[in-house]
Amino acid sequence: MSPLLEVEDLHVDFTTEERVVHAVRGVSFTIAPGQTVALVGESGSGKSVTALSVLRLLAYPPASHPNGSIRFKGEDLLGASEEAIRKVRGNGISMIFQEPMSSLNPLHTVERQVSEALIVHRGMSRTAARGRTIELLTEVGIQNPQSRLDDFPHQLSGGQRQRVMIAMALANEPDLLIADEPTTALDVTVQAQVLDLLQSLQKKRGLAILFITHDLGIVRKMAETVHVMTEGKIVESGPTETIFTAPQHAYTRKLLAAEPRGEPLPAVAEAEPVMVAEHLRVWFPIRRGLFRRTVGHIKAVDDVDLTIRRGETLGVVGESGSGKTTLGRAVLRLVRSEGRIAYLGQPIDGLPAGRIRLLRKNLQMVFQDPYGSLSPRMSVADIVAEGLGVHEPALTPAERDARVVQALREVGLDPADRQRYPHEFSGGQRQRVAIARAMVLEPKFVVLDEPTSALDVSVQAQVVDLLRELQRRHGLTYMFISHDLRVVRALANHVLVMRDGKVVEHGTARDVFAAPQSDYTRALLAAAFTTDLTPPAGTLSSPE
Repeated sequence: MSPLLEVEDLHVDFTTEERVVHAVRGVSFTIAPGQTVALVGESGSGKSVTALSVLRLLAYPPASHPNGSIRFKGEDLLGASEEAIRKVRGNGISMIFQEPMSSLNPLHTVERQVSEALIVHRGMSRTAARGRTIELLTEVGIQNPQSRLDDFPHQLSGGQRQRVMIAMALANEPDLLIADEPTTALDVTVQAQVLDLLQSLQKKRGLAILFITHDLGIVRKMAETVHVMTEGKIVESGPTETIFTAPQHAYTRKLLAAEPRGEPLPAVAEAEPVMVAEHLRVWFPIRRGLFRRTVGHIKAVDDVDLTIRRGETLGVVGESGSGKTTLGRAVLRLVRSEGRIAYLGQPIDGLPAGRIRLLRKNLQMVFQDPYGSLSPRMSVADIVAEGLGVHEPALTPAERDARVVQALREVGLDPADRQRYPHEFSGGQRQRVAIARAMVLEPKFVVLDEPTSALDVSVQAQVVDLLRELQRRHGLTYMFISHDLRVVRALANHVLVMRDGKVVEHGTARDVFAAPQSDYTRALLAAAFTTDLTPPAGTLSSPE
């Protein structure tokens, strides 16, 4: 059988005023009809640049292809005219991008975005395109698709947005689907649903898939052939099971061993409670009508109790919309709530804003997206020192700089780089800056809101090790919010499972992972560990 796609000795350069970056160097692979091939590697490995080159979606210049060829059904794509490549896009080859919220147009409805490809490429009337759009949304599992046609992307959940992206990609019945990290930003259960959907659509339509990811668990579930990339090169290729059971290259072995591991620090049962919440509620009013009357409430947090003792980590898990982030913000008094909140035995739920501000030094938060939470206009030194200026104004500039240097060293960053800006750092380095910003104040209690969700698996493991070491060194108490149960298993002493604002299960991490009591917890664990590289013995084991 002739290959559907042939990439041979592909090179991609990016030319700047200062230098030439060799992003892809001599990459070669083929994809047969109906086959799934995975390109695996960490951020910056060149895998997405390779995929974008197939459809010539890079900006030319600064991008260029000094060498190599890409052939689809025997036809050269790199040398094709703009008109010819437009015919291939969407018709022959389609692409699903990593982040649907930024890939979908926020100003256009679902119907307009899906039907556009049908109108432009197939010449369909708007009526025919509307009917076909409903069929496609049904095929990708959107419930009541007629009612979602007029919705905008912000009105959809993450999983629904990704399903709309898949519908758009499949609209013109392509032969090859390029899926670029299509599940990275999704909850584990939604991730499992999207992967099952792609597999069923592939079987139904005979699609070939080029799957781009850094998640090796997904690769094992999806792909027949794997190409491992680093620094712009493919360093190992082969059948999926061979790569997983007998990896030859050191980098492949590093990726396979990179899953967050280790045990949480032992908790002391009689330790002093640092944070206590009783009957905590955060209800957001729903207002409608001309006079904006309250017609109901969104019960983001509904009657939650928790106790976190000194030196302990409470893992709060659940899907998007479960209320876990709102709970973290509530205990820090960052959102208005009802119920009792006590820090070191002192009630703080009724304290005025001025009194709470004095406690902020001891109560810190690390946010999910460091790129969004770090000011792009401030240097790393200024970002880390900002809290010191508020809470310890008596420090001299030299003393403040010394504290910044110490904090950066503690999180594994070179203090010599402190005058650089956030965009000059990798994702993992930016998250270390965010952690340093919290730790420089020497807090007692830290809420960590999905601090590893956007990171490569090897960087996740490094951040988990860092958090565990900082906790050991300073006796820190954590609330760790995450939908990634592998990370929670490596850090948490106790686990609180949330759904629709309520706690559905709460217990020691050992008990929750080994013998979950609720159906919802069992579903989360099944979704998280079905693609586990080292599945727990039996049903589920306690933390390693």
